[in-house]
Amino acid sequence: MAMKSRALFVVALLAFNCGWVQAQSLADVARAEEARRQDVAKAKKVYTNNDLKPDSSRPAPPPAAAAGAATPDTAKPAAAPAASGAAPAEARDQAYWSGRIGEARSQLERNRAFATALQNRIDMLWTDFVNRDNPVERSAIERDRNTALAELDRLKKEMDEQVKGVAAIEEEARRAGVPAAWLRPS
Repeated sequence: MAMKSRALFVVALLAFNCGWVQAQSLADVARAEEARRQDVAKAKKVYTNNDLKPDSSRPAPPPAAAAGAATPDTAKPAAAPAASGAAPAEARDQAYWSGRIGEARSQLERNRAFATALQNRIDMLWTDFVNRDNPVERSAIERDRNTALAELDRLKKEMDEQVKGVAAIEEEARRAGVPAAWLRPS
């Protein structure tokens, strides 16, 4: 019995020591990982459009507002962004394009959610209309349902225009040479 308890004590002591050594090693590993992450964070470089050199293989675009030399074709593109309230070409960076497409998409998604809720209301009103016998209640429900149907039709037309607007922004970005990643949802 004494031999058994002594062996058990030795095994327990070894297990404790192994656990302590392992915990100590784990702490060392954690410190080393923290140091590595700090080194990586210090060495990290974020590249912007200002860091990039202009492409010398492409010819420079002609000046848009040359005095007396502008043709009607070159005058139209210069006037179009100003009329639409768009930012100048220098400010059309990733934030501009992401914000513009993001706002258009979020408005479209809000309208889709509203259309779904409106369709649910129309369905509910139809069920309520069918289950009523009182002509006065039925006429009030029918009036509400017709109003909701008209609103849903208006909303669907607006959503069609918004889908075209998103496609127009994507096409404008494609023509401007914007990277596709700038237009992806985040």
